[in-house]
Amino acid sequence: MTRKLSVSTLVTLDGVIQDPGGFGETEQGGWGNSYFSADAQQSALEHLQAADYFLIGRVTYELLHTKWAEIKGGAYLDRMNEIRKLVASTKLTGPLQWNATVINGDVAAEIARLKRESGGDIEVYGSATLVQTLMQHDLIDEYRIHVHPLVLGGGTQLFPQGGVPATLRLTGNRTLDSGVISLTYVPTGRD
Repeated sequence: MTRKLSVSTLVTLDGVIQDPGGFGETEQGGWGNSYFSADAQQSALEHLQAADYFLIGRVTYELLHTKWAEIKGGAYLDRMNEIRKLVASTKLTGPLQWNATVINGDVAAEIARLKRESGGDIEVYGSATLVQTLMQHDLIDEYRIHVHPLVLGGGTQLFPQGGVPATLRLTGNRTLDSGVISLTYVPTGRD
């Protein structure tokens, strides 16, 4: 069985994905923290446990590494710290801290190669630019969009104006105990 690549992201009603954890990117940072209930943590943990790789862009890597690398705090953070991370970057080189490796060369070709291997899934958080690259090459098998009941009025969006178009099919929805709606989509034409 080949690997599945899933994009899992927290998003506001106005499409913002920037700084849900409060890592200092924006004044509104941390908007997702009060919604990260036990229910949401369990769901996130299950997806991380099913994955062999955690794929992120450079900015997301730097933000998460700075905040999470030294924290011990339960099964979710333990799994986040131990999972192998792949970092898409043209600025970083060599092996990185936090069990991370830079993808050298063509990110799309490397991810396509990894997807053909058998093993656990590839999980992607945030990383809007990386998601656009993966969409251009039809590498995303599943989108898990966690819609939060708030509007920020600005910030980085998962699907920016002028981005890659896609037609998706809803395959699942669930309301978490926090009021967040989790929507699961697959590209049209996939099971």
